[in-house]
Amino acid sequence: MKKKNQYPGNHMFLSGLFFLVLIACSFTSFAQFNLKLTVKSIPGSHYSDSIYVAGNFNDWKPADEKYKLSRSGGHFIISIPDLKENEYEFKFTRGDWSKVEVTKSGASINNRIVKLVSDSSFEFSIEAWADDLAQTNIQHSASANVHVLDSAFFMPQLSRTRKIWIYLPPGYANSKKKYPVLYMHDGQNLFDDYTAYNGEWGVDECLDSLINNGKTASIVVGIENGPERINEYNPYDNDEYGKAAGEAYLSFLVETLKPYIDKHYRTLTSRENTFIAGSSVGALISYYAMLRYPNVFGKAGIFSPAFWIAPQIDQLTDSVASKINGQFFFYAGEAESETMLLKMSAVADKLGENSSALIYQVVDPSGKHNEQAWRKWFGEFYLWITGNGLSYQVKTGY
Repeated sequence: MKKKNQYPGNHMFLSGLFFLVLIACSFTSFAQFNLKLTVKSIPGSHYSDSIYVAGNFNDWKPADEKYKLSRSGGHFIISIPDLKENEYEFKFTRGDWSKVEVTKSGASINNRIVKLVSDSSFEFSIEAWADDLAQTNIQHSASANVHVLDSAFFMPQLSRTRKIWIYLPPGYANSKKKYPVLYMHDGQNLFDDYTAYNGEWGVDECLDSLINNGKTASIVVGIENGPERINEYNPYDNDEYGKAAGEAYLSFLVETLKPYIDKHYRTLTSRENTFIAGSSVGALISYYAMLRYPNVFGKAGIFSPAFWIAPQIDQLTDSVASKINGQFFFYAGEAESETMLLKMSAVADKLGENSSALIYQVVDPSGKHNEQAWRKWFGEFYLWITGNGLSYQVKTGY
């Protein structure tokens, strides 16, 4: 496997200068700051409800009790300690993404962003809540090839139901052809702006275009997340987030959902034609699925993986890498947290060095932890897993 040099150029350093740089970097890496957020005004409705902040500092958990704002007079305040120097993105919610802040007209807002370089305080105003306004300005954007398979598909392994979306490629209805299947998490964010909380991936538009231009066609199955998203997408118990349900969630995919899809749709059922992809903790469970069920899933999209929440993934990679030979597309942005990028690269490197898997690792200098970044790279991921399968250890974004 050839490894592209991520940092080409002159590698000669003056020893004294290098020592000073090392000291500076070490100091910066250990610096921690406090972030104070104050909401000065909110809409008149729901004033008695709790307000939370969800962001890349808590894996976007919308009802995290550790990130609930306190009332102080007419304001809502939270102080978040011990944050590294970084750029942080977040939104305010009332405990659920259906109750996230929006504009006065009901349109989604971009993630709020602060650059933390010292102890800092910021003030905000919330214009409206999503559940108070009819989403008249947010139009359904799913293509005609997308429909809801079931609004309450039963998950026996978890004793709950979940909305399932399905994308059938152009020409599906008028052919007898069988297709590969891509299983994706956070299904409400894949196809439709109306259901996405921060913009959609545009999976359907991307595939419509590629397929109409002669590229490989696939079926895409999107599984919506639920209120216990972090637990369902984590295969390991976590002191902060609680008991894991990742094994049960994967059992649902392998033992219930995939057999249903294979029975009711024309699919190619082999591992080489069964893909899985997701972002953040959805990327974590996708990677784990490849290692846990290598005879079921043959190719994966690992977008901005939250490996930090599951340090056990290193040991699992060590123990099974020699038996793994699938295709892994890894993506992270340099504008995400430092931990995210470093941990992803470490896992990807370890897998690449100790397995016969094909690795495509992308680092986008401007990439952030959001749907817009994942949408940007989805097409490249799809073309790679359905194309020639060359291996790239590092591809710097543009």
